[in-house]
Amino acid sequence: MADTTRITVTLPKEQVEALKELTDNVSAYAAEAIAQQIRHHRLEEELRLHQEEFGEFTEEELAEAQERIDSAFRQDTGESGNRAA
Repeated sequence: MADTTRITVTLPKEQVEALKELTDNVSAYAAEAIAQQIRHHRLEEELRLHQEEFGEFTEEELAEAQERIDSAFRQDTGESGNRAA
């Protein structure tokens, strides 16, 4: 089992009610949501550092990255065609 620490979090009542409708394991749900946010912030920082060193991404690079994301999304979900924006 992973090393854990108990904390107290205060949330709006509406969020707690919605959360309890989604899961019986609030701790695991919260841990995954927090892990996703941490990954997001780390990626943002890596992208910022890359652009500081190599310059801003070109439209072509952004389009290629979007196509790769869309392709990965289609593979993960079994969808075909373009993802709606």
